[in-house]
Amino acid sequence: MNLAWILGAMLMVQPAPPPDSLVITKEGQPISIVTREEFSISPSGIPIINTNKFSQLIKELNKQVSTPPKNASLNKYGNIIPEKAGYRINQQAFTERFYDYYLGHRMDTLELPMIQVYPKVDSELLANIRGLRIGRYITSFNPSNTKRSINIQLAVSAINNHVVFPGETFSFNQVVGKRTVRKGYLKAKVIVRGEYAEDIGGGICQVSSTLFNAVDSAGLQTVQRFSHSRHVPYIPPGRDATVSWYGPDFEFKNNYNQPILIQAKTLGNLLIIMLYSSDVIDYSPRKVPFPPL
Repeated sequence: MNLAWILGAMLMVQPAPPPDSLVITKEGQPISIVTREEFSISPSGIPIINTNKFSQLIKELNKQVSTPPKNASLNKYGNIIPEKAGYRINQQAFTERFYDYYLGHRMDTLELPMIQVYPKVDSELLANIRGLRIGRYITSFNPSNTKRSINIQLAVSAINNHVVFPGETFSFNQVVGKRTVRKGYLKAKVIVRGEYAEDIGGGICQVSSTLFNAVDSAGLQTVQRFSHSRHVPYIPPGRDATVSWYGPDFEFKNNYNQPILIQAKTLGNLLIIMLYSSDVIDYSPRKVPFPPL
C-alpha cells in the first residue's frame, strides 16, 4: 500500500467527540463541540447552567457565522447600490434547543438556527432622501501631499453614504473609527498643543471641519465641536472641528423629522461634502463663511 495514501487517510480521520458531547453545526458543517460538564456550575448534580459561559458561547458563534447587513448606497455616478440582508443566530431558538440538550435530552448535533437581519437603509429610503440638498461645504487641499491626501480620502470614504435618522447623534470618531496603520492611515502633520507634529491620520481634521460647516449650513444641531489650538489654513478662523481618537470629537444631532444623507468625495484638490434629505423636510438653513481662496 502506498505510504502517501496511508498518510492522507490518517489526516482525513477526525478525532471522535468526547462522550455525551454536542456538535454544533451550520449547514451540516461542524462549528464547535461542547459538553454539559463545561457549562455546569452545580456540584450537587442539580442542572444549573453557567449563563455567563453560555452567553460567551453565543457571542463566539455569532463571530464565526453571522453576516452583517449592508445598507443601500450611492455609487460615484449617483446610482443606487441595493442593500443586502445579513444573518445572525436566532438566539431564542438556539437557547431552547441547547437547554433541551443540557437537561439530558438525547442530542448529538445542533444545527444553528439563523435569522435574517435587515439593514436600516434600503433602496426605497435612499431614493426618498437623495433628492433635496440641504447643506454643502467645499474646502481645498494639496493633493501632492500624498500621505495627508490618503488620510483625507479614507475618512471621506468612511462618512460617505452615512444616514443619520431623526433624533440620532452622529459621532465622527465612532463612524470613522480608530485611525490605524492597519486601515491604511499614514503619518502626516497634526497640531498638538499649538505645535506641529506628525501622527497617524494627520489631515482628517479637514474632513471633520468641512463636515461641520456643511452641517451648520443645513441648520443641524452641533452637539460637540472643538477648534484647533492654532489657525488652520483650509477653513475660516473659528470654523474648524478638530478630532482625535482619544480626545476631541465632532458630533451633531439630526433635529429634523427626516433622515439626513451624507455625501462626501474628493475631486482633484477639492473636498466636497453635501447633505441631502427628503423634499418634504422642514429645515432652516444658515449662512456660513466661505472657505479661504
